[in-house]
Amino acid sequence: MRILHTSDWHIGRTFHGNSTMDALAEVLAALVQQVREQAVDVVIVAGDVFDSATPAGPAYTLLGDTLVALHDTGARVIVTSGNHDSAARLGFQARLLRDGIHVITDPLQIGTPVTIDDADGPVHFYGVPYLEPAIVRQHWDGVALKTQAQTMAHAMNLVRTGMAAHTGRSVAIAHCFAAGVDATAGLEREVRQGGLDVVPLEVFDGPDYVALGHIHGRQKLSDRVRYAGAPLHYSFGEQHKQRGSWLIDLDASGLASAEWLELPVPRRLVTLTGTLDEILSAENVAAHADDWVCAVYTDALPQSEPMRRLKERFPHCAMVQHAPAGAGDQAEHSYAARLKTAVTDTERIEAFLVHVRAGQGPTERESELIREVLDERVIAEALV
Repeated sequence: MRILHTSDWHIGRTFHGNSTMDALAEVLAALVQQVREQAVDVVIVAGDVFDSATPAGPAYTLLGDTLVALHDTGARVIVTSGNHDSAARLGFQARLLRDGIHVITDPLQIGTPVTIDDADGPVHFYGVPYLEPAIVRQHWDGVALKTQAQTMAHAMNLVRTGMAAHTGRSVAIAHCFAAGVDATAGLEREVRQGGLDVVPLEVFDGPDYVALGHIHGRQKLSDRVRYAGAPLHYSFGEQHKQRGSWLIDLDASGLASAEWLELPVPRRLVTLTGTLDEILSAENVAAHADDWVCAVYTDALPQSEPMRRLKERFPHCAMVQHAPAGAGDQAEHSYAARLKTAVTDTERIEAFLVHVRAGQGPTERESELIREVLDERVIAEALV
């Protein structure tokens, strides 16, 4: 069986105020063509299909068009929800889709596989939608589910129970932050929001292959546990990361091979650093006039209307930063610097307490209270 592992489409996301819809449509069309050319049997989309719990109409249109195009290649499609998705809205759409497209959003279905046969017998696909502990613990009385690690461990126990009842090869699909991941600078807050903490790699023991989503860069945690990353660059922090999908082959005994398939990059991303005059040089303009540009100018003093001047030379300049040479060392231990490195709401609160308490962070009991309050907020937002 041949499987294409993709994830984190983030349909509807903007890039510094610019729509990414056309660029993503171009990339997803290339992905569909790869599925056709590679004779893929099953396409996996491991969460964060949308960028928002309330996507606009064009986002639904792009998703629908892409799923139908994938189905028309002859492939089966299995989609799970991520932390950016509304499981309820994505699950509602599942009822409107044709046979062969499976959208998994219900935590109670984790141990029930989607089974697809090939010449070597059945392959059981276990979809694990994103599980927010504060929301899903109601489903499993008596199980301690305070962290993402605990929740994913329980979910994978359900998968292994399902595997024991369904003989044959197996594939698990999940959306989480696994141990050993090299996450993208500048995206930590976004990809770990909602309380996503680190899940130990051994949690994923059992299946022949584990298709993970949530991290925007390609990652190989082991031969059988991988992230595909996002198909489009959504941050300048991702600019050097490859875009693509994993092409997975299963033989009669399990995982046979994994190959990386590159996807096109509609518009390159580049960060230019130097004085404003250096950045605006004819050489830079010739090389990067068609790229997305992040300009980091190092002049000692702020320059007049830098963005206007940059856009005159770089029409796709999306970001400008003033970073005087030597200024970073002075603020290394400032409160602002600590906030910048905080990647979760919990860490931001801890940084504040350290700041106002002269270095004293929260006590163990205060940490518990912080988690309870944040969980209540997550539940409240989920009910909106």
